Amino acid sequence: MRAALALLLLLATVHALHRGRAYVRDKVCQEYRMLGKENFRTLTIIANSRKYSNGTFEEIGHLVREIVSLAETCCADGADPSCYDAGSTALSVKSCSADSPFPPHPGTAECCAHEGLERKLCLAALRHPPQPLPQYLQPSDKELCQAFRQDPREFADRFLYEYSSSYSQAPLPVLLGSTRTFLSMVSTCCISPAPTACFLKEKLERKTLSLLTLTSNRICSRFSAYGKDKASFSYLASLAQKVPTASFEDLLPLAEDAAEVSSQCCDSAEDCMQKKLLEHTAKVCTTLSARDGRFADCCKGNNLMENHFCMLALPPAPAPKLPEASEPTNKELCGKEGDLHATRSLFELARRHPSLPDAILAKLYDSSGKLRGECCSTKDPSACLDSKRKQMEAELTPLLEKGSQLCGQYNKLPFLEFKKRLRESLAQAEPEASPAQLERLLEQPVSFASTCCLPDAPPLLCASKV
Repeated sequence: MRAALALLLLLATVHALHRGRAYVRDKVCQEYRMLGKENFRTLTIIANSRKYSNGTFEEIGHLVREIVSLAETCCADGADPSCYDAGSTALSVKSCSADSPFPPHPGTAECCAHEGLERKLCLAALRHPPQPLPQYLQPSDKELCQAFRQDPREFADRFLYEYSSSYSQAPLPVLLGSTRTFLSMVSTCCISPAPTACFLKEKLERKTLSLLTLTSNRICSRFSAYGKDKASFSYLASLAQKVPTASFEDLLPLAEDAAEVSSQCCDSAEDCMQKKLLEHTAKVCTTLSARDGRFADCCKGNNLMENHFCMLALPPAPAPKLPEASEPTNKELCGKEGDLHATRSLFELARRHPSLPDAILAKLYDSSGKLRGECCSTKDPSACLDSKRKQMEAELTPLLEKGSQLCGQYNKLPFLEFKKRLRESLAQAEPEASPAQLERLLEQPVSFASTCCLPDAPPLLCASKV
């Protein structure tokens, strides 16, 4: 299994030559011979569907055939040692042709301006941004079996492509385990004399792995979009809104631990996500069960993966009555622990405004970092901070109020009632607007709320909506 995962990383970069041509050829050929052509092909589909998550099935198919053919030809006994290098060069040339059958990428043109090894390395580093939300919808058991019986190989290829591109941010080992058990379930149950009972049993057994795939895709999407420090803040803010009575000292270590799990496991070939995530869940339960009844309820189950999923899905708690938070001084913001003081200040804001969505809090985090970056190295940091802070407050206060109100109503009301009240509010603000104009005005706030007020809001999409 470990060898297979090592190969996945090689395949994900298609023809990555960062350690020298012979090394990559020898490594790929070693894994190709060990795994055999079919397993090699399966892993190539998963890796490239994940890498080019916006590519079509046909485009991924072209790429897979080329890679498998290259390995099959150049790893054969007696093959010319230069075969692999020549073949990977031909692949890079094909990628740059106007009628390339491979998945297109916005950065391809820049890569193709280079030549030789530099071009290959540039193409290998390209990766599509993740899809905002998983698109894969599992068909009914009957539909699965119909497609499987019609053409088992086509069914497996298409499933591997759809699932891996949809959950492209889940770690490779998680995707590998999840797709393998799914295909095993289908092939077993579709020939079973009692398929319904078989599917029920297999789905129950796959439940933890399914939750792991969904959860790790969400966690790693955030990590990919934010980086470690900002992901830690995002997690801290979420906990502050769910358990506003917990202290900064209680929650910060949990947030840092969650970011560390992402850092260690999201891009690793080691199968560590489940183990580390369960260890993190146990720490959260130990710290927060006594403080909050909802967390205590989530932590009662024997399945830690289900417990973690339960905690992720908790909505924000009502805003508690807390004393006014003290603002950090300019000296503290520009001191050795300036990051910590700024984070504490944003933590206090989050716990007092539980309806503020992650996208707006993330914008505040960026603005805070930018403010300190621009002012702390100047001759008079205090004057700079005071001046720019006023400007920031003028720009951000309306955003905070609007975001908090919008998400507060969205989380509290049924969707149709939320939309009705929003329409009434807009009609008062724009008394001369026609019904058609009101509907157009409604589109943007409704789209933002239905996507970005949720606990699993896609970070990149919601950043653009802010």
